[in-house]
Amino acid sequence: MKKYGKVLLTGVVVLIAAGAMLLKYWDYVANPWTRNGQVRASVIQITSRVSGPVVALPIRSNQFVKAGDLLYEIDPRTFQASLDQARAQLDQTGGNVQALEKQVEAAQAGVTSSRAAIEQAKSTIAQLEATIAKNKADYERKKELLPKKATSQRSLQRSEANLEVSLQQKNAAIAVLNQARASLAKSQATLAQTQAQLGALGEANPQLRASLAAVQQAELNLEFTRVHAPVDGYITNLNLRLGGQAVANQPVVALVDVNSFWIDGYFKENAIGDIRNGDRAVVTLMTYPDSPIEARVDSIGWGISQQDGSTGFELLPTISPTFEWIRLAQRVPVRVHLTDVPEGIQLRVGTTCSVLVMAGSGDGGHDKPVPAVPKALQ
Repeated sequence: MKKYGKVLLTGVVVLIAAGAMLLKYWDYVANPWTRNGQVRASVIQITSRVSGPVVALPIRSNQFVKAGDLLYEIDPRTFQASLDQARAQLDQTGGNVQALEKQVEAAQAGVTSSRAAIEQAKSTIAQLEATIAKNKADYERKKELLPKKATSQRSLQRSEANLEVSLQQKNAAIAVLNQARASLAKSQATLAQTQAQLGALGEANPQLRASLAAVQQAELNLEFTRVHAPVDGYITNLNLRLGGQAVANQPVVALVDVNSFWIDGYFKENAIGDIRNGDRAVVTLMTYPDSPIEARVDSIGWGISQQDGSTGFELLPTISPTFEWIRLAQRVPVRVHLTDVPEGIQLRVGTTCSVLVMAGSGDGGHDKPVPAVPKALQ
């Protein structure tokens, strides 16, 4: 009888222990969970906008830097010389533009003077035409009076001479008018040519704008010789060396954005049906197995790469053989945002973690604390 009592007592203890273990593991059995998680972050590839030898490198690998800190400096002497040359060219262009403006003013004055000469010649011709008409009438009158002995031959000759003089003066005035018109045409052509060479006036002048743009570009290139950190982060895998050549638009420094860490949890496709954006999640890093991190589901991936059907040899589709009685579930990435990282935990890109999603907790449910993933499941 005592023997059966011991067996019964042992069985009860085992059942209690199994129940306690089942309660402990229940959250990780009833909710979507994966050991295939990875720490991710935005890695900024630092590139220079100009090429040249590195003359200053105040950083080292794995160093923390703040936004605005100097990462490295390229030899600025060449770019300073280019800036000085661009500024000198700007001064020279300004002088050329001023000279062209004076030429335009002179051409405009020539046009005005020619127009005034034309008007003066027209006025003179009009006056001479009146004089010619008067002298002709006088000559005709005296010509009629001469047979009647009412005037003398001398007076008639004087009237004829006056008429000839006025006609010659008119011809001369017409010549002056034609010359003034030719001068006007020449002045207008000169004005158009100088205006075309000058372009727009003031700051809108294309020559000044081009020279000013060259100065601004040279200033930017000089500024680009000093490369600064765009965000707070960690320098990693630094291979750049003092005296080495930095090539424009070629990345030389990797900067891990310290404010951009997230988790990618790769869940089986048959486990994501209950996951919703905003659901509470618990992340357990392999580096810190006893320090769970609170998180929230950001989003679920909408597609993964397909191997079957991809183009293979001779442009034929590649199909992998499968066992019909075994169906392997695909892994779908679930992006998780860390909401509360405990003090002392250092996140590193690419490290492994486990992710538990409390399905249906997006409305505020499941507020109780969840322990780290049991070591047997990590």
